[in-house]
Amino acid sequence: MRTTIGWQADPTTRSLRRTTLQRRDLRPEDIAVRVDYCGVCHSDLHALHQFTGDTDGILVPGHEFTGTVSEAGSAVTGFAPGDPVAVGNIVDSCGTCPMCRAGQENFCRDFPTLTYGGSDRQDGATTLGGYSREYLVREKFAYHLPAGLDPAGAAPLLCAGITVWEPLRALGVGPGSTVAVAGLGGLGHLAVKLAVALGATTSVISRSPDKAGEARSLGADGFVISTDDAQMEAARDRFDVLIDTISAPHDLNPYLRTVAMDGTLSHLGHLGPVTVDTTDLLIGRKKLSSAGSGGRPSTAAMLRFCAEHGITADIELLPSSQVNTALERLGRNDVRYRFVLDLSDLD
Repeated sequence: MRTTIGWQADPTTRSLRRTTLQRRDLRPEDIAVRVDYCGVCHSDLHALHQFTGDTDGILVPGHEFTGTVSEAGSAVTGFAPGDPVAVGNIVDSCGTCPMCRAGQENFCRDFPTLTYGGSDRQDGATTLGGYSREYLVREKFAYHLPAGLDPAGAAPLLCAGITVWEPLRALGVGPGSTVAVAGLGGLGHLAVKLAVALGATTSVISRSPDKAGEARSLGADGFVISTDDAQMEAARDRFDVLIDTISAPHDLNPYLRTVAMDGTLSHLGHLGPVTVDTTDLLIGRKKLSSAGSGGRPSTAAMLRFCAEHGITADIELLPSSQVNTALERLGRNDVRYRFVLDLSDLD
């Protein structure tokens, strides 16, 4: 077994504490990654709040990180020590189901192995995430970090970025498209950047009027205040694609009414039950969809696109010793737009 240092959940305090972690021995298809930067996702906060320690084993969050290859297994062909690398929220899958064969490992019928809180497919051990100085991963689920991408700002691309990239590409967003992004947080601000770079006329829908300037600084052409009935009515039937990144439960119907004929609302932010008035789908042949993470080909394509267009997340970089502060502030939505932890203080 290998050892490293990381941040482990304490179920009695609902906080993380620094501790020594055990990692598996390096397998032939593994690379060992020195984790340099790890993004802080809302799902990390949810996992911490739900963690009891009784039946869940050990919880070490973190599933969007960048670093450097420190060692490569004997069968590894695509990476060498010293290579910049990025890892997302999926680290394995069955590899044989139709979804995996189509390059959509995120939809693996046997369920993908998650970067943390998952079950290793060989030894059954609970996967421990990127809030640690070292991570071991199969090389096929690691990605070369393109030159020119700031590694700290690139870390959130591996979760927040790919989550919005896949539906944008699947829905054919490009020049001539009109796109709205509901919510301007970790996912939303990247959705705006990507939609703009794809050539779409892009607007932001937000309940906060003071975010209009932020939206335009990200490249958005329009801004709609969701609590202003007149503005929402003026936006009716306007958008070919609406990327809904709002993390709290909310009524989808007002947003569906802003979608154009044959357009799609992609509901990404809140994973839970929703109620939809079928009439708001019927009038205009509108569609409601969702997406989650991304497959390996799509993730690699997103990283190349972001490098070509200079796209990274807008982040607040903190030493990992401030991880509990970051999580507490994230719970209050006190971040613009993504916290990233610098793991070098674990040396």
